[in-house]
Amino acid sequence: MNKKNVIGSILILGILLVVAVVSLNSLKRNAIAENQSQTQKQTSFKQKQAAEKIEVFVFHATQRCISCITIGKYAKETVDEYFQPELRDGKIDFREINIDLPENKDLARKCQASGSSLFINAIIDGKDNITEDTTVWRLVSNEDQFKNYLKNKLNNLFGK
Repeated sequence: MNKKNVIGSILILGILLVVAVVSLNSLKRNAIAENQSQTQKQTSFKQKQAAEKIEVFVFHATQRCISCITIGKYAKETVDEYFQPELRDGKIDFREINIDLPENKDLARKCQASGSSLFINAIIDGKDNITEDTTVWRLVSNEDQFKNYLKNKLNNLFGK
């Protein structure tokens, strides 16, 4: 091979490398933007019809990790701090449920809970609307963000 071919090959490889890096960065930016968009949709979700009652269920096993305990603690504190009138009126209910106990198997099955998880049941026109909230796991390390997120979500479900 002569010098021109070697230099040409190196130049082409360099260009291909630059194109690959730019493409990967673009894909990464798109993934981050999509993730942020989904989080915004979840937190800015407006309920079409206000819930008559909301049930907040924190499911857990007998053996609990620190994150599971923290999610239960923050969720209870959020309900207690921001929803006293609804608690008094029976419009919101908070329960921590050990899925290992036989008496909780039916509720765990109804919610399709199989481990540590937070479920919210927005009762509208007497019908259950049960959803699992997985966003709380990303917020467990920041108490203020967790509580603001859950407060906003519950307020939106109440139509506030």
